[in-house]
Amino acid sequence: MGRIVVTEFISLDGVVQAPGGEDFRYKDWTFEFDRGDEGEQFKTDEALGAEALLLGRVTYEGFAAAWPDYEGELADKYNGMRKYVVSSTLTDPTWNNTQVISGDVATEVARLKDAVDGELQVAGSIQLAQALLEHDLVDELHLMTFPVLLGTGRRLFVDTPDRTRWRLTESRTVGEGVLITLFERDRA
Repeated sequence: MGRIVVTEFISLDGVVQAPGGEDFRYKDWTFEFDRGDEGEQFKTDEALGAEALLLGRVTYEGFAAAWPDYEGELADKYNGMRKYVVSSTLTDPTWNNTQVISGDVATEVARLKDAVDGELQVAGSIQLAQALLEHDLVDELHLMTFPVLLGTGRRLFVDTPDRTRWRLTESRTVGEGVLITLFERDRA
């Protein structure tokens, strides 16, 4: 059985919108901070540890437009690994090893979670991440919190139907005060 890991760049006030692209008042806001070598290595190791990517359409299109043009270990991983994109509009994905998931997100992702052995990594994909949290399908949260209040923008955490408990498994500060926290869903 697979594990779903949501990984996000997030501000102190919970904004996850446009950390490295997309039209937004504070576009590329994460680039204002140096994550340091340790922060860069964390993101590389995180990606290399994933079995597959599970993305929303907007994030998928951004990744698919960028990663095929890069070279190196991380690019090889992203370009070669299995990718699942949740979309009701995308019908003909062009990025290597991509499968479209449509229909009821909770049902289809639960099926996928049963079928994939290893980590299904959800990078960005705000709407998808929120739906997975709402349906209690997320096993881990990896948050890279940047020391900034943006005041506006789409936030990761919105109202959910019930309370859930999480256990902090790791925390460290890297670069210019960027906090990395890893949480596991506490199902006890």
